[in-house]
Amino acid sequence: MMKSFKFLLSLIAVVALLTYTGCGKNPGPGQSPQDAQLVKLSKTWKATAVTLNGTAQPTYTSKPFTLVISSTAGQTTFGFNTGSQADRSAVAPILPWQSSGNLSYGTDFSTQLTRVEDSLPITYSVTDTQLQMTFNYTGNGIPARVGSVAGTWVFTFGL
Repeated sequence: MMKSFKFLLSLIAVVALLTYTGCGKNPGPGQSPQDAQLVKLSKTWKATAVTLNGTAQPTYTSKPFTLVISSTAGQTTFGFNTGSQADRSAVAPILPWQSSGNLSYGTDFSTQLTRVEDSLPITYSVTDTQLQMTFNYTGNGIPARVGSVAGTWVFTFGL
């Protein structure tokens, strides 16, 4: 009987030891795919190439058009800034971008954004060092001129 008791006690100790050694500290929830995308998007992007209807537009390498995207983890709508009107006019006289606004994820957060203020759908791809945005713009240019900004825009940005 004593032999059985010692065996049972040893078995319980081994099972308890194995159970608790497998338990590590709970790391908590991981970063969501949307938040990982926000980390890639939230940077100061400088235009390296711009086309309108397939025609190259000036990128003003000495002072390129800049798009600053800022966000906080967990957000699905986040802000952008392109500088003051004076800064923007020195870079490119007419653009399809306001000086600031908001973006939100589209149906597929990894490839689609929506510019909130005018509901403009944007297709995008982003890596750690490059952002490309494509959209068909039909509104007024900033400052207001229609003919020179309507069409399919492709903005390629780098850091």
